Amino acid sequence: MKVAILAPVTWRTPPRNYGPWEQVASVLAEGLVEQGVDVTLFATGDSVTRGKLASVREKPLGEFPGDAKVVECLHISNVMEQATSFDIIHNHFDFLPLTYSALVRTPMITTIHGFSSEQIIPVYRKYNANTHYVSISNSDRHPDLTYLDTVYNGLNDQQFQLGLGKGNYLLYFGRIHPDKGAYEAIQIAAKSNKKLVLCGLIQDQEYFDKQVAPYLNDTSIIYLGNAGPEQRNQLLGDAIALLHPISFEEPFGLSVAEAMMCGTPVIAFSRGAMKELIIDGKTGFLVNNIAEAIVAVGKIISICRNECRNHAMKKFSSKVMVFGYIRLYQQILRKSNSI
Repeated sequence: MKVAILAPVTWRTPPRNYGPWEQVASVLAEGLVEQGVDVTLFATGDSVTRGKLASVREKPLGEFPGDAKVVECLHISNVMEQATSFDIIHNHFDFLPLTYSALVRTPMITTIHGFSSEQIIPVYRKYNANTHYVSISNSDRHPDLTYLDTVYNGLNDQQFQLGLGKGNYLLYFGRIHPDKGAYEAIQIAAKSNKKLVLCGLIQDQEYFDKQVAPYLNDTSIIYLGNAGPEQRNQLLGDAIALLHPISFEEPFGLSVAEAMMCGTPVIAFSRGAMKELIIDGKTGFLVNNIAEAIVAVGKIISICRNECRNHAMKKFSSKVMVFGYIRLYQQILRKSNSI
């Protein structure tokens, strides 16, 4: 089987720091290669893969800005003009590649990593019959679209080891943006008399300056910047809990799965996919507000870290995701060959 994986070009695949879509595309590509699949990864030229690499731009737009529309057009057309070389095109690059799906004969499967706004839905709706949609959680499905299945994002479990929570701190690991709840995490930690470590890409500078920076210090509320994979395992494993007080319907939440993979329980606001990721009372706590989160911090010692790790391995390991997609590829090819 020959598979083309179309990753974004905002960040390297895999990302040096932030880049969830690129991270998932990388884990999938490497996992498919392990299973003997012939994989070509369409990504930035500095990307790392054991498969074949195809690129039109050496450096990612997020680090070396350029004309995004031009780069994206060249990037997408690169895979589509080679479509006959592949059995399957797996799109991880949002809605733009869908506009080619009726023009190429190679089946396309699109993992929908989330909807940036309702305005992009007409594109997905138009190409419902020309491609195959996969959701990353059951909660993140649009009623106008037809889905082949849900495949949860997978993690390279070799990069995550069971931690003991010996750092005695709470952790916030995510974008610094109002949606993700850095301010709420600060309030939860402060009112619980716990140290908080914050890590993440600043996506909203005004929010950081007004809602986060005033609380930072060198002892109890510490910001470590946009921590990368090298630090991630230790930061997650040494935390007593991950705080995830989101204020939007999050499609998945990679840091939640990563924390549990390290044995670290998660205290999350019960929105979006959180009910699908966390087993309330066993791998963390689902709460509705800051007050409930503070109570949950007091109960976090009751959570078994081995239980968190085992749960993550069963649901979010790379092999679970890879086998899920191989099954879908085979299903699509059987249908395509029967036509």
